[in-house]
Amino acid sequence: MIQKDKLYIGGQWVASLGQEAPGAVISPATGDAIASVVRGNAADVDRAVAAARGAFDAWAALTPAERGAYLLKIHEGLKARAGEIAKTISSEMGMPLKQSLPIQAGSPIAVFKYYAKLVESFHWEEQAGHSTIVREPVGVVAAITPWNYPLHQIGAKVAAALAAGCTVVLKPADVTPLNAFILAEVIHEAGVPAGVFNLVTGRGTIVGEAMVKHPEVDMVSFTGSTGAGRRISAQASETIKRVALELGGKSASVILEDADLVTAVKGSVQACFLNAGQTCTAHTRMVVPESRYAEVAKIAVAVTAAYKVGDPFDETTVMGPVASKSQQDTVQEYIQIGLDEGAELLTGGLGAPEGLENKGFYVKPTVFGRVKPDSRLAQEEVFGPVLSILTYQDEAEAIAIANNSIYGLSGGVWASTDERAKEVAKKIRTGMVDINGGGFNMQAPFGGYKQSGNGREFGKWGLEDFLEVKSLQFKRA
Repeated sequence: MIQKDKLYIGGQWVASLGQEAPGAVISPATGDAIASVVRGNAADVDRAVAAARGAFDAWAALTPAERGAYLLKIHEGLKARAGEIAKTISSEMGMPLKQSLPIQAGSPIAVFKYYAKLVESFHWEEQAGHSTIVREPVGVVAAITPWNYPLHQIGAKVAAALAAGCTVVLKPADVTPLNAFILAEVIHEAGVPAGVFNLVTGRGTIVGEAMVKHPEVDMVSFTGSTGAGRRISAQASETIKRVALELGGKSASVILEDADLVTAVKGSVQACFLNAGQTCTAHTRMVVPESRYAEVAKIAVAVTAAYKVGDPFDETTVMGPVASKSQQDTVQEYIQIGLDEGAELLTGGLGAPEGLENKGFYVKPTVFGRVKPDSRLAQEEVFGPVLSILTYQDEAEAIAIANNSIYGLSGGVWASTDERAKEVAKKIRTGMVDINGGGFNMQAPFGGYKQSGNGREFGKWGLEDFLEVKSLQFKRA
């Protein structure tokens, strides 16, 4: 049993000022507790924010290159512990280890190096007539992160914020807090000045809300559910602080008539089922020509059959468990909703996969066909391995179905040529669209339209989110 009984505040590991019992970290593969983690309170948040505020002026005064040097040390420290990071995240959230190594560990390692280099080429000043435009750090940042890609999302916020010259108070997800302790240890070993980074674990309703409402916090950067995002926006509005939100999605993978059907369907299934469907950008709606529905259904079933569900530490596992009992219950509820709505169950369904009924939080990868565009299954975020296939008569209807959502995070378009797919992609109201299977790019902006949030992470846009813009007017000669 791992025990984490200290918070990281002001460059030191300190006991919480609260009396709440530690929280248990549960292995989704077995259902057993694997760790206990300290739960902080509002007084701990006050200490952390005070430390971040006290460290801000000196950190912001460093040159971008000096801050970049610290980020590079963090990158090196994380890289040295890559295997440990991957194993930790597979243990606490269930992604198969062979996927965790490049994704859950590889991405945050890479992003710290990316921002270490970007600060040297970023345009911190520019001219506009007789004005000099300067970019300055927004201040103290409260970073609240999710459990599905825990260190990846922490890295996206912390690396960019530190690069910008901000100081940070981090609250990681209750479900997956262990990886954040590794980051704190690496940051400490890198010699980052005390107070620049602070870690307070605990409940969102206690620690998270105290961070959001705190008058000395200048910005909240949150990734999580749309419902939580609405609440954070309302609470942060009391102090008129900046809020960046990366929220839910119900992304459509639009397969056009001239697409390579096997490639497109296989790619769409993979984009839905990655991380057991617990991905905000998951392509959970496959939008296909009515004339080719039977072919699509057959291919989708065959592709899904190859997904071996099991222990994340088994090298043959393709899909691990969902992250918690709560998430398992939610996915089961949505599968029942699909059945009740009359969608055609093509494969999967209720219950756990054979042999996994009595341990962990496993679900069957599930595909529904002939899902109605306005049904709950097509409109609501499941956050599990459940794919809906919808059909269209013509291109205009395909685009309308893709845009028929309160969300606008991601999606995909498959066509015979990239140019043809690009024409349709430009008509889809989302922040990101994958063209013929194009993959994640940390140099590009990540974020969405509509109720998928506001602001952008990654690339220079991720850095700009943590910067204020000031204009200096000079007297004309």
